[in-house]
Amino acid sequence: MLNVSVLGYGTVGSGVVEVLTTNKESIAKKAGQEINVKYILDLRDFPGDPHEDKVVHDFNVILNDEDVQIVVETMGGVKPAYDFVKACLEAGKSVCTSNKELVAKHGAELIAIAKEKSINFFFEASVGGGIPIIRPMINCLNGDEIEEISGILNGTTNYILTKMSKEGLDFDSVLKDAQDKGYAERNPEADVEGYDACRKIAILTSLAYGKQVDFEDIYTEGITKITDVDIKYANALGAAIKIFGSSKKVGNDIYAKVAPVMINGEHPLYSVNDVFNGIFVKGNMVGDLMFYGSGAGKLPTASAVVADVVEAAKSLNANLPMIWENDKLQLADIKEAKQRFFVRLSGNAAENAAKVESTFGKVQVVEAGVENEYAFITDQVKEGEFAQKAEQLGNVVSRIRVDF
Repeated sequence: MLNVSVLGYGTVGSGVVEVLTTNKESIAKKAGQEINVKYILDLRDFPGDPHEDKVVHDFNVILNDEDVQIVVETMGGVKPAYDFVKACLEAGKSVCTSNKELVAKHGAELIAIAKEKSINFFFEASVGGGIPIIRPMINCLNGDEIEEISGILNGTTNYILTKMSKEGLDFDSVLKDAQDKGYAERNPEADVEGYDACRKIAILTSLAYGKQVDFEDIYTEGITKITDVDIKYANALGAAIKIFGSSKKVGNDIYAKVAPVMINGEHPLYSVNDVFNGIFVKGNMVGDLMFYGSGAGKLPTASAVVADVVEAAKSLNANLPMIWENDKLQLADIKEAKQRFFVRLSGNAAENAAKVESTFGKVQVVEAGVENEYAFITDQVKEGEFAQKAEQLGNVVSRIRVDF
């Protein structure tokens, strides 16, 4: 029998215990031995819970118990999760986590400690919830050089944009609906401002290129400025607005960003709607790959954590290598990246057409029956150059990147 302890008995932590309990027999067959939850660490008590007798409040109980060989961290945040996880690894216990903040900030260091101790630090559930993406990146794409990763990495923002598109509602109304349904937090900033997706694309980019990508270096733009009028134009184009976390290799340069993007039906992520996530990966040999599924939620995320637990159980005292060095990956300046843009200007067509042509050259005019506006799509232009030209126009209402 192999003993596991869980740090944090919230949504995901309780889900992990539920999966390990419900699927106990099948998990034992896959792991090669029975997996037992010995301790659950939390500040709270859980009277009446079927596992209340396993709850402890002192982390050292778990750390100092040599019978605990695998620790699951589902606390979230960096403090005290980082200190706890590092201590467990240094004590020779493998760790499986769903904590994207922790992995994005300290992944390289924790992977190195696990390697030194001949144990494992696994984090499948930190990106994409129940979607398998980390292990395919590490194990299945070793023969490829990754050219692009583009992902709908946040279910909350995807739900909001989907509902705005289908029902023509404004952002604030749909955000309230998402909060009422439990898809969005009372403070939704991490989701709607793109911070959650930023940490996830930082993790994927670090794995793709084997070096540390600091999420603070990634250009990040949320969805709070997307309006129902933007959606109206997108519908007129047969397009959809999604928020992507993306990284792309162009020559020797690697660009990374999080931002809303307008895509059409030819894009593989076009039909990823509601709270689902989708991740598109392009390899120089394998070509285009798509990963799709439930990107969040108690049991999908817990399922991914338990898959890591099974993998760790099968690999006791044997490190499964992954390349993510402490050396920092220098991202290219986003201002140099080339991009098409959808642009809305205030004022009528006659006032704007000549000005736009002299600034951007030939453009694709977009009609959506919106009064006193002129909308168009540019040819490819460098981000920095576009910003300068948009400032020259002086009457830009909104602009959205275009990927078609």
